Amino acid sequence: MPQRRVVSGRSQEPRRRFAEELHRLRTARKLSLRQLGERAGWDWSLFGKMEKGETLGSPDVVQGLDTFYETPGLLLALWELAAGDKSQFKERYRRYMTLEAEAVSLWHFAVSVLPGLLQTPGYAREVLAAGGYKGKELEQQIQARMGRKALLEGEDAPPFRTILSEAVLQAPLRDAGEWRTQLEYLLKVAERPEVTLQILPLRSGVHGLNSTAVMFLRLHSGRTVAYTENAHHGELIEESTSVEPLQRAYDAMRDLALSPAESQKFVLALLEEVPCDAST
Repeated sequence: MPQRRVVSGRSQEPRRRFAEELHRLRTARKLSLRQLGERAGWDWSLFGKMEKGETLGSPDVVQGLDTFYETPGLLLALWELAAGDKSQFKERYRRYMTLEAEAVSLWHFAVSVLPGLLQTPGYAREVLAAGGYKGKELEQQIQARMGRKALLEGEDAPPFRTILSEAVLQAPLRDAGEWRTQLEYLLKVAERPEVTLQILPLRSGVHGLNSTAVMFLRLHSGRTVAYTENAHHGELIEESTSVEPLQRAYDAMRDLALSPAESQKFVLALLEEVPCDAST
């Protein structure tokens, strides 16, 4: 069977194809990003991020570009394909995992769930099951998540700071025994010299990362990258101009958090409230 001929030479990956098409249309008009922003009526930096594949933009923006470029429905159709593409997320997550393994220091903020690096198997199972995993795939995901914890073990473990919103600890597991195990593990890990655990009380109010879970990685080169995440999407951010505002928001939030000693007392108080197994 003859090999399929590549017609356009453009990417077959939906997100990359969308970014390529945006760049092609702009350069065909011989417009700079600033000129496009002025004529289309949006911030030019947004278009730069869209062309780099850092963001997809909103449907309103894409429809506006369809109108501007006189490509009715084309860009919106590509946007819908890109937004529904799961392979690109997996590709970026794999790159994040590579960078995480190479990081010389890590710092993190949790909005609603504990970071994978601090989860027990019981906690991981409940969280992953709630996300739709089941059967063999669920067991594989739990095993993979537990394998990541080796990053914080051993003499060469990088410094790791995590700030947990109080909301994380106010959402216990259904199984009281597993929840007790998780809190005990959290206290144990917090005693390691390379780990810093802080709790951000709910009374601290709103802050710059109010709805954003984020992990920062300092690399050997001195560069910092960030990975933001919610229940349905994760994004690796490598551009320093995008990472810096997140870092400033993190620093401001850290000033509102309890000290490490106060945070351990907070977790211990929660642990004391968990019902003991009736058989003990």
